[in-house]
Amino acid sequence: MFSISTTSRSSAERRDIFFVIAPARPPALVIGSGFGGLASACRLQARGYDVTLLEALEQPGGRASVFRDQGFTYDAGPTILTAPFLLDELFALAGKKTSDYVRIVPCKPFYRIAWHDGQSFEYTGNQEEMEEQVRKHFPDDLGGYRRFVGETHAIFQKAFVELADQPFSSFTDMLRVAPDLIRLRSDRSVWQMASRHVRHQRLREVLSFHPLLVGGNPFQSSSIYAMIHYLEREWGVHFAMGGTGALVQALVKLLEDLGGKLRLNSPVEELLVENGAAAGVRLRSGETLRANVVVSNADVANFYQKKVPAASRNKWTNRKLDSMRYSMSLFLIYFGTNRTYPDLAHHTIWLGPRYKGLLDDIFKNRILAEDFSLYLHAPTRTDPSLAPKGHECFYVLSPVPHLGSPGDRIDWEKEKEGYADRILAALEKTIVPDLRKHLVSKLIFTPRDFESRLDAHVGSAFQFEPILTQSAWFRPHNVSEDVRGLYLCGAGTHPGAGVPGVLSSAKLLDRVIPNPPHAV
Repeated sequence: MFSISTTSRSSAERRDIFFVIAPARPPALVIGSGFGGLASACRLQARGYDVTLLEALEQPGGRASVFRDQGFTYDAGPTILTAPFLLDELFALAGKKTSDYVRIVPCKPFYRIAWHDGQSFEYTGNQEEMEEQVRKHFPDDLGGYRRFVGETHAIFQKAFVELADQPFSSFTDMLRVAPDLIRLRSDRSVWQMASRHVRHQRLREVLSFHPLLVGGNPFQSSSIYAMIHYLEREWGVHFAMGGTGALVQALVKLLEDLGGKLRLNSPVEELLVENGAAAGVRLRSGETLRANVVVSNADVANFYQKKVPAASRNKWTNRKLDSMRYSMSLFLIYFGTNRTYPDLAHHTIWLGPRYKGLLDDIFKNRILAEDFSLYLHAPTRTDPSLAPKGHECFYVLSPVPHLGSPGDRIDWEKEKEGYADRILAALEKTIVPDLRKHLVSKLIFTPRDFESRLDAHVGSAFQFEPILTQSAWFRPHNVSEDVRGLYLCGAGTHPGAGVPGVLSSAKLLDRVIPNPPHAV
């Protein structure tokens, strides 16, 4: 603050005029505008940084971008929204409510579990309704189901409520929670945990599919991921009206309302490192942007391998990253019909004739099996505006191997049309009658598209496979071990994939990124 003294011409009266100069906001760069990047950018801007969010694609969202065709609006990626309080926290940064920007509504049932032979299970968050479904289909397992819920509650309290937004930057952080992980038997898989409580094969499938939502194999993912069952029960399963893309746009507007900037078509070519610290980025265009705080929401393996100079990487070397286990990829069909299907649920988990055998083919053998299990998203069951009047909008995904050997032997250009037709035929035969006769729009997205459009290492849809030895401290840290001033958020770091996970990864950065000097 400084003052200027003046004297009036009409009098000898002195006047002091005071000027207040606000300290300049220090710059911060966020790479990638997925949910993790958007949330990180909003938080940093609210804390006093001058944030520029850099997106390589022509639209924000990353895996949550939008495709449009013939009047249909297709959410490209995440469609299951849980723990909405994490969004409420973001909008509160600007003194706003989520409802000021986007309308979020609950889904019921959460999922319809449909088997290939016609049996179905209505999966909700209500204990009485779930017990009625168990009693109807698997009456001998009612007591075991109750015990399973109790165990997932204990895991949820520790793994999500207490630890999801806590950084694991040192091994002592891991040692601190090790007794709890041992007590909760985190060495068991989700399948083993479900099998310990219930005996019926299909109920075990109902209680163990959740790791697939974050890229994991129920037979290999640690039982800590069973917490998803209780997380959904605690806060519900929701949908953003207008689609996930409407939620992306709401977060972009929040960032801009806070004063931050989004730059599209701005792929980063290289992280600038000076004296072991982040100094900014060089864009593919050649432009250089300087900042001492850089947050990457990009695919972790490809970011380290392609953007961070090898000389600056002692921990996350190419060899180390190549030794990691990566999640499966996905095969997706976005399609629209010229009729509606009012009997469908918003979310359907369609299970084929094999469970473990299919998962072995995807995760271990990495071959394209003849059979499949599917997730069918029918958003027009909740929001008809996503399709022309009288039409229906869908996407269906099939978990498939990633592109690492031997998965790279799958010729997706050759296989995609035939594989898509088999999937559509299976849906037509079971839950979407006369589907192909009413098909008017179809787009296909393969693991090769994950690799080329989303720069996903080996086409992985969720980055690192969520096993115990790749969780918490064992994942790439939110505070880079290699470059000072570099921070990581999103699916490839702690706590992991899924919308609650990536939003929590942004939240915990508040604990590790220092406040800017003279924060305003």
